[in-house]
Amino acid sequence: MARRCEICGKGTVAGNNVPRKGQAKKNGGVGQHIGVKTKRVFKPNIVKVKANINGTTKTIKVCTRCLKSGKVQKV
Repeated sequence: MARRCEICGKGTVAGNNVPRKGQAKKNGGVGQHIGVKTKRVFKPNIVKVKANINGTTKTIKVCTRCLKSGKVQKV
């Protein structure tokens, strides 16, 4: 099963690590210099929860944002 929220569909997203060296201009420096970008992965905060779905208890994977907002009723 994929690392994906079964309520909102939030999943893993790819991005970049961007190393920055030097002091920013607004702080009195010469400016920041960006190094070599490397790939990284942003993973959602997914938890397994026993939830009440259509009157039956099922274990589903849900992101904590959906859990906190009340989109899922825990059992």
